[in-house]
Amino acid sequence: MREYYTEQTGFYGSSKPSELLKEYGSPLYVYNEAILRQRCREMAGLVCDPAFKSNYSAKANSNKELLRIIRDEGLHADAMSAGEIHVLLAAGFRPEELLFVANNVSQDEMRYAIEAGVLVSCDSLSQLRQFGRLNPGGRVAVRFNPGIGAGHHEKVITAGENTKFGVNIELICEVKAILEEYKLKLVGINQHIGSLFMESTPYLDSVKRLLSIAEQFEELEFVDMGGGFGIPYHKQEGQERLPLKETGRLLTEVIGSWTRKHGRDIKIKMEPGRYVVAECGVLLGTVHAVKNNGRKTYIGTDIGFNVLLRTVLYDSYHDLEFYRNDSIIKSGETSPATVVGNICESGDIMARDRELPAIVEGDLIGIMDAGAYGYSMASNYNNRLRPAEVLISTDGTPRLIRRRDTIEDLMRGFEI
Repeated sequence: MREYYTEQTGFYGSSKPSELLKEYGSPLYVYNEAILRQRCREMAGLVCDPAFKSNYSAKANSNKELLRIIRDEGLHADAMSAGEIHVLLAAGFRPEELLFVANNVSQDEMRYAIEAGVLVSCDSLSQLRQFGRLNPGGRVAVRFNPGIGAGHHEKVITAGENTKFGVNIELICEVKAILEEYKLKLVGINQHIGSLFMESTPYLDSVKRLLSIAEQFEELEFVDMGGGFGIPYHKQEGQERLPLKETGRLLTEVIGSWTRKHGRDIKIKMEPGRYVVAECGVLLGTVHAVKNNGRKTYIGTDIGFNVLLRTVLYDSYHDLEFYRNDSIIKSGETSPATVVGNICESGDIMARDRELPAIVEGDLIGIMDAGAYGYSMASNYNNRLRPAEVLISTDGTPRLIRRRDTIEDLMRGFEI
């Protein structure tokens, strides 16, 4: 029997899907505060070490109100751009609570972080030299490639042989030479092996590699293990969760053993993004057409890849729920159907050949686990409007946390 996520979690609080769409428009991103806070607490307490700190990766979802909740739960944050630094500071984070994980950034962008008082992590010798020229004698971090990659798709594997990220281990001598040339103090090293791993062995192996790198630098204040923790996108099929408690126990053992052996008092950090926000988000939309082309049935919705890009970019899977009269459609015979959006592209597919009950025009659709890399990747492609974002507060009431685009918004920037 299928498990229905919003039913199990009371996801919509005191509201019904149709009420939310009527009030805020379709499609609509809906977030659940209670679920977000729970995931924050799981990450904050992963490692049994009072010096441990979890840094939320803002690229997963940078809504200011969600960021405020994440900070309230005690997490610090990683930024990938000057824009993310700006939003994180506006959400209440202090500069010392941020790490700028720079990748091929300009002098202007790097200078912005330096002047804002945000620590910069450089992931190439070129970028480290650029930092040295801009801020000689400064504090800096370096992102290393531990040689181990993991992830659900080749496009999200961020370590190993085929990646643009990180400094390879064999270049440590060159790193030390640049540090000496510009009198830089290396205060931290970090890594990220990829996104959405559901088995902890590669991650644990990469942590051991990173700790071996740490042995070669005497002044380190922290080691950042990276993130990539996956969530079960196939909940309706009974997919099990990442064994988080066991992973945390093993990490605590590895870190504790290394600390005792080397007598180093180093802070341990990590960089979860998806795990914190993915499950707190559902993307609601409306079915506007059902048709058969040849032997295929297509369910046409207003959720195009301008609203949710993951399914097109990564061939990603999301569980679906359909609603009629605000009840989940569960009964009846099923048949294969492909769920598509309203973008003028053949690849605008949200779900391919799913076994679904008979769906009709006017039914509502919910795409589960859409809180990560959903709105943050949304665009105005086809000059379509980006949706609103709504938060279901812990008391069950909805609150608008970003308004829906207007037609007038499409003209912003043309007033030259």
